[in-house]
Formats: sequence, C-alpha cells, structure tokens
Amino acid sequence: MKTEPKVLLVMGSDSDLPVMQEAADVLSKFGIAHEMRISSAHRSPTRTLALASEAASRGVKVIIAGAGMAAHLAGVVAAKTILPVIGVPMPGGALNGVDALYSTVQMPAGIPVATMAIGKAGAKNAGLFAVQILALADEELSRALQEYRVEMDNEVERKDRELQKR
Repeated sequence: MKTEPKVLLVMGSDSDLPVMQEAADVLSKFGIAHEMRISSAHRSPTRTLALASEAASRGVKVIIAGAGMAAHLAGVVAAKTILPVIGVPMPGGALNGVDALYSTVQMPAGIPVATMAIGKAGAKNAGLFAVQILALADEELSRALQEYRVEMDNEVERKDRELQKR
C-alpha cells in the first residue's frame, strides 16, 4: 500500500527536475512521503488547478512549486488551495532567475507564497521549510530537525579543524 504524500512538489517543466530534486532529497532524508509532478500554469492550466485544488483531499499538507522565467506556478497553485505553498524560482532565462524570483515573491495581498532563493539552495530550503511546517504537529520530526541542526554544526567544526591542520 502506497503512503499518501504529505508534500506535493510541482514543477513547470522537466528541466526543473535537477533543482527540485534538492527538495525531494531533503524530504526523503526526513522520511516524508512526497510526490513530484510536472504541470505548467500556462501550458496546462486545467491540470495545474486540479492538482492544487485536490491536494488537501489527498492528504497533502504542504506544496512546493518551482518554475522559471516569469511563470506564475506558485501563485496559481496558492490561489486554488489554503495549504501552505512554498515557491522556488528557477535559474536561467535572460534574467538568470530574477524574473522567476519577482513573479514568485510579488504576490497580491491575500494569496501568500513563501518564496525561497533562486535555484538549488532555494529548493533545499523549501524542503527544509516544509519539514519545519510538518514538525509543528509531529514531535518526532521536530527532534529530527534539531538533530539535523546539530549535525550541521558538527560538520562546520570538523571542517574548521581540518582547515587548521593545513
């Protein structure tokens, strides 16, 4: 029996997969069931609206939406659900992702989208932010996040020790 996804990752194109994989990897690290889909706010609007409006009834708790150029994927998704939506602007295009950042972050009042940085760092943080949201209602997940932070701290200390040995 397949576990229902708690996080839906939707991207505008398969070319966004290498970036969005960063978010999926974080979710996998924390054992969070997730689903990745391709749907474009402009090229497949009916599909996109259905994915967004049906997500909550399928058990999804958070949506991560990644799109490039001036695509409005995260905003369109946010308009059709009350679930938290995290936007990941994709790098590339004539403006190297700045247009995607602006289209994701500049939402009208009333339809919020939590917007991350452009590219892989933003996708990784989107995954972590989804984990933080889910951890509000899951003590075990909260502990795992705390352990993750300790691991990061230990890794910095280890790297510093190695640097000092040089």
